[in-house]
Amino acid sequence: MTPQIFKYNYTNVTISGLPGSGSTTLLNMLKEELKLDGWHGFSGGEFMRAYAAQKGLFDGSKNTHHDASHYENDFDRQVDYGMREKLENEQFWILESWLSGFMAQQLKGVLKILMICSEDAIRIDRIVNRDQISVKEAKVHLHERYLTNLKTWSRLYEKEWQQWVIEPGILSAKEPIDFWHPDLYDLVIDTYSSTKKETSKLVLDALKKAKH
Repeated sequence: MTPQIFKYNYTNVTISGLPGSGSTTLLNMLKEELKLDGWHGFSGGEFMRAYAAQKGLFDGSKNTHHDASHYENDFDRQVDYGMREKLENEQFWILESWLSGFMAQQLKGVLKILMICSEDAIRIDRIVNRDQISVKEAKVHLHERYLTNLKTWSRLYEKEWQQWVIEPGILSAKEPIDFWHPDLYDLVIDTYSSTKKETSKLVLDALKKAKH
């Protein structure tokens, strides 16, 4: 066991959130803050984006990110379960993706963070600036991507939802599948009301053990 482990309440971190919520920004901040203790960061979105370019699904003419329908089901599950395997067998990982928090369900030592932005206009503005697209394009893309991903993943992970969420009693079987339900997470941060610095402090306070 490494000495650094005694400094933290958790040995791994997941960051989940819909586009424009600030999840990638938090990942980059935590990677910088924790790098001296050997923490590493991984962005599922960037990995998928590189895969899309390799497969010719992304030609560079538009900056918008692809939905789950562009990837083979086996590959999608391979990437997602690869994250779960890291969280089970390795330490000091910060994994950021739509489903990283869901894939960490029922695993010990994982701080599961959900990033939200309660003001949709702010989320849209962030996407417009990030992807250099119009407000209309951003709205349509976000809505369609969310629905496509939810439909695809609900089908792919129906069994896991039952095993990891329903059977342990986290949510009722009457609840619809919602991979970003607050009850699945240890820490929920609204980046509409929290600055970048405040967001980082909330996570570090939860992660690091208090000094006595």
